[in-house]
Amino acid sequence: MNLSTPSTALFVKDIHVSKEFYTHVLNLQTELDFGKNVILRGGLTIWEIQESHIIPKKLGMKTLSDDGVNRFELYFETSNLEEVFRKLKDHQVRFLHEIHEEPWGQQTIRFFDPDDHLIEIGESMKLFVTRWYKQGLSVEQVSQKTHVPIDEVKRLID
Repeated sequence: MNLSTPSTALFVKDIHVSKEFYTHVLNLQTELDFGKNVILRGGLTIWEIQESHIIPKKLGMKTLSDDGVNRFELYFETSNLEEVFRKLKDHQVRFLHEIHEEPWGQQTIRFFDPDDHLIEIGESMKLFVTRWYKQGLSVEQVSQKTHVPIDEVKRLID
């Protein structure tokens, strides 16, 4: 299994308040800003998760907004999601969901570790951006679908 890009995604109630805190109070730099999902340099992501997303659909929005619950997800990327999925299945891991395509076009799986911490493994950004481009979408259409800035799409497909 080949995993990379470990990061922690913190589920936040208000992306604007959290972005202000992490960028102005803690002085972390924004690497990519997708609106409700902001990737900060150093491997931390803040995410105002929407009720329509698969995580609250499976866990319940109340779980994600309960102040007494740790609201985070450990995130990894891979170039071979099918292989990772099969290995997890072989080890009888408990899934939140099996392979699923996110609204922005990335395929992901989410599951729990032995202590019920949520873990996500998704296709690398390069992989899913390139996949959409190879399926015939223009650079602009890939950017619109994935919310990845046009300059980043161009860099990833080269």
